[in-house]
Amino acid sequence: MRFLRQSVEKSRQFPESHLHKKWNCVQSVSVTTNQLKQFRNEVYQNFNNCKRTDTLMDLMDALSSNTTAHSAVELTLNPHFRRHYTALNKAVHVNSISDEQLSHLTAKMMEAPRARRFHLLGTDVTSRPRPYADTLKDRGFVYQPNTIKGNKPIAIGHQYSLVALLPERDNAKVGNWVLPLAMKRVGRQENKEMVGAQQVAAILNDETLPFGKELCVEVADSAYSKPIYLNANRDKKNFVSIVRARGTRTFYHQPGSVKRGSLKQGHPAWYGEPVYLNVPATWGTPDQIAETTFVSHKKISDRVEIQAWNNLLMRGGKNLPMHQHPFTLVKIRLYNQKGEALFQKPLWLIVMGERRMELSLLDIYQAYLQRYDLEHFFRFGKQKLLLDKFQTPDNEHEEHWWRLVALAYLHLWVAKDAVLHLPRPWEQYLPAIVNKHITPAMVLRDMSRIIRQIGTPALAPKRRGNSPGRSKGTKLTPRKRQPVLKKGAPPVS
Repeated sequence: MRFLRQSVEKSRQFPESHLHKKWNCVQSVSVTTNQLKQFRNEVYQNFNNCKRTDTLMDLMDALSSNTTAHSAVELTLNPHFRRHYTALNKAVHVNSISDEQLSHLTAKMMEAPRARRFHLLGTDVTSRPRPYADTLKDRGFVYQPNTIKGNKPIAIGHQYSLVALLPERDNAKVGNWVLPLAMKRVGRQENKEMVGAQQVAAILNDETLPFGKELCVEVADSAYSKPIYLNANRDKKNFVSIVRARGTRTFYHQPGSVKRGSLKQGHPAWYGEPVYLNVPATWGTPDQIAETTFVSHKKISDRVEIQAWNNLLMRGGKNLPMHQHPFTLVKIRLYNQKGEALFQKPLWLIVMGERRMELSLLDIYQAYLQRYDLEHFFRFGKQKLLLDKFQTPDNEHEEHWWRLVALAYLHLWVAKDAVLHLPRPWEQYLPAIVNKHITPAMVLRDMSRIIRQIGTPALAPKRRGNSPGRSKGTKLTPRKRQPVLKKGAPPVS
């Protein structure tokens, strides 16, 4: 009784009006609801091009409002999934949405940039471990973080490449969101960076999308700083790449005037003096310097020092003329209020593209900061949207599921302005609550109410009679066990 009395007294500290308070900064409910209905109708029409239209719509609603399921089949217990649990597998067998359809839906729902003068894209790869799927084809060794020291951070499974739009953060209530544009599985014999380059090229070449016609900036981690990746889309005049560089790289200044004899002129020099990132004496005087302030979620202000060297070069290869693509090298370092460096090593960025000089140092710094929103998407997708929970021995069905989850995430983005503020009592001091940021987790928690309020275009299920099932005596052929492939190894017959 004493524990019960304390719990009741504690709950009185948070009245019902506080739990269901709606922020004043959101748009009018009618406008938001109409936009959400329009999006849902468009998705339903895209589903109409394939079978299982109504089941797919119910499945997207179940994913978008999931707060309890920890496996894919548990989604069939969601009240918005009105069909038998066997219908889930049949729906995923259908290629419900392509990358092209996903990018077009995202382009219609995205907001045009206002504070910045460019569109910001992010590219990254995540792993899907499948160590026990012996009948799944094209498995290989993929990266997986391991908290135990001494163990190799690897697993057996697949990798998926994501290209997403990173929306502006000028709006005070926008949290760590991304808008998926393309999702593709990386084959075992494919280069994950080049798969991302192909996805970006497809988006830039689509004339119905604004990214190829206007200034478009891409951010990526150090895995994408390879010459083969940076050279891939350099024919796009409006495309600029901002990628991280390892602190052990070597770059070069522009070649100076070299005096040669009259008899043996030789080939003109392509590269000048080397710049070793781990040797400060070779850096020279920076061409640009800027400073700004970084405020953490704990309201601690740190000084950010940004330096840049223009028109540097990197070595390429036989078919990689990197001497034709000069870039800006940017060094970023954070200092605390005592003037001490917060990190032992600086952050190095490569900015490459014909229109790179239109970006200020602050634009480059703020753009790369948003790259970490991709990590939030992968974590939220795997923990809440069951991105890596669908078990199947078929690669195509796994790819269908990943794109369907990306669509469900986009569904949450469109509904973010209709969400009610529903923090739990112990969440009132979290940074997202204090700063009134609308996060994907908040929308997920309130999505069931929104779907009930606006309804669904999907038709209710109807009985079609009893299936005859398998005939008596049917024997299924066991699936063939597939080997684990190593990259570069010859294919197994």
